[in-house]
Amino acid sequence: MATPKPLSVPLFVPGHRPELFAKAGASGADAVILDLEDAVADADKPAAHAALMSRPDLPVPLVVRCNGFDSRWFAKDMVALAKTPPQMIMLPKAESVDHLDVIAKQFGADMPIIPIVESALGLAAIEAMMMHPSVLQCAFGHLDFSLDIGADPQWDSLHYARGRIVVASRLGQKASPLDGVAVRFDDAKIVAGEARRARDMGFGGKLLIHPKQIAPAKAVFRPSDADYEWAQRVMTAVANSASAVQLDGAMVDVPVIKRAEAIIRDYEALAS
Repeated sequence: MATPKPLSVPLFVPGHRPELFAKAGASGADAVILDLEDAVADADKPAAHAALMSRPDLPVPLVVRCNGFDSRWFAKDMVALAKTPPQMIMLPKAESVDHLDVIAKQFGADMPIIPIVESALGLAAIEAMMMHPSVLQCAFGHLDFSLDIGADPQWDSLHYARGRIVVASRLGQKASPLDGVAVRFDDAKIVAGEARRARDMGFGGKLLIHPKQIAPAKAVFRPSDADYEWAQRVMTAVANSASAVQLDGAMVDVPVIKRAEAIIRDYEALAS
């Protein structure tokens, strides 16, 4: 199986709304997250299982967010997913390596898992979960997390949790994590602002709940033309000099060069 690409701007779609699946796949998101959990009422979960089995082929990876490990629907989700496995499984309210092992045992170690940290227990287990071989990257469910610890869901209240998730992801050599959803979808500036703060902390993407959020989030997490032009100038300056290099009044040292190389790599990969 090919190594899956980390997600950056995945879009949630309610699992019981099959008429939205193809639209989501063509929306510009880099993955579709078919949601069996919060977006689907108990009465609609059987319909979501049926829609999963008859889903269309999509041009982007399909991720399925199952119900939490302690939910009465978890076992039923596993049965439905076994019949038509997606490209990735997203586990909400992940709180233990044991939870990940259950999925890995059923679907094999090659099934990428994206655990969502949504509780104090989940954060306490984050370092161990990021060492699990089936984990591709993790996500932060900041709304549920803030409810669990009795905190305000605004940015400053959850700075510690976000920082710990980023560091744990790096220590586990996993992809940069996904930040939680922006509740507002009708204001591109708010979405971009939240995405920018997450990016600056080390997050590699953001969970999205509406197609209007894709463009502003993508503009933040994908290298821009200006970023690419700067990176090329850095590499040209380095190649043409045998001594210390300055560019635009700043010293070009090893971290700057590595950043430029990463921008060029990511930009050209997206263009190909």
